[in-house]
Amino acid sequence: MATELKRGLPVALACVLLACVLLAFVAACKPDGPAARPDSARTEASPTRGAATANEAAVRHDTAMRTVLFLGTSLTAGLGLEPEQAYPMLIQRMIDSAGLPFRVVNAGVSGETSSGLLGRVEWLIQQKLAVVVIETGANDGLRGVPVETMKDNLRQIIRRIRAAQPSVVIALVQMEAMPNMGAIYTDGFRAAFPALAREENVQLLPFLLDGVAGVRGLNQGDGIHPNEAGERIVARNVWRALKPLLR
Repeated sequence: MATELKRGLPVALACVLLACVLLAFVAACKPDGPAARPDSARTEASPTRGAATANEAAVRHDTAMRTVLFLGTSLTAGLGLEPEQAYPMLIQRMIDSAGLPFRVVNAGVSGETSSGLLGRVEWLIQQKLAVVVIETGANDGLRGVPVETMKDNLRQIIRRIRAAQPSVVIALVQMEAMPNMGAIYTDGFRAAFPALAREENVQLLPFLLDGVAGVRGLNQGDGIHPNEAGERIVARNVWRALKPLLR
């Protein structure tokens, strides 16, 4: 037995030595723990920090966006067109192209009158606004609503907006009455808008349908509402006067 033990001792010793060599080799190949951890932390944390930075930037961008609210009739709503073809949404594209931090909200309603808008304006201005564009009166003209009644409704609309949000910029769109209403009515109707703009110190925008009204190729079958081509002209009419207010 002693002889067998003596013979087994060198073998066991060799195994121990071999194990030590292998452990030393593994230790030499393995990166040092403390030195490796910073690199690994940087690799793992970098995407997270990048995503957080992007999210923060998106939040700041959204917060910085200011609202332009369009109040109006079917002419603003874009009756007969796709929503994105209505002139307020075309103006949104112009705003985006100009790199201005504004978003457009189209609150046009078909059949709207000045009294109808007066009845719903306080509900519409609950959000924080930078600019309000008022386009109404066309349906008043079609119904023969007295000019002074329409003008007084518009005055109250302007004053309610200003009372709710004193810093908001208000723009009033010039509208016209149909010629079949007679010269006295149409002249008084036309004059009401610039007079009110002066009295209430708001910006007067040009006639909405300038270059479009009465042009068959620029209107839909009813001869009143612009088609897609006409709507592009309407958008340019409004944009020329609105752009300086946004800057």
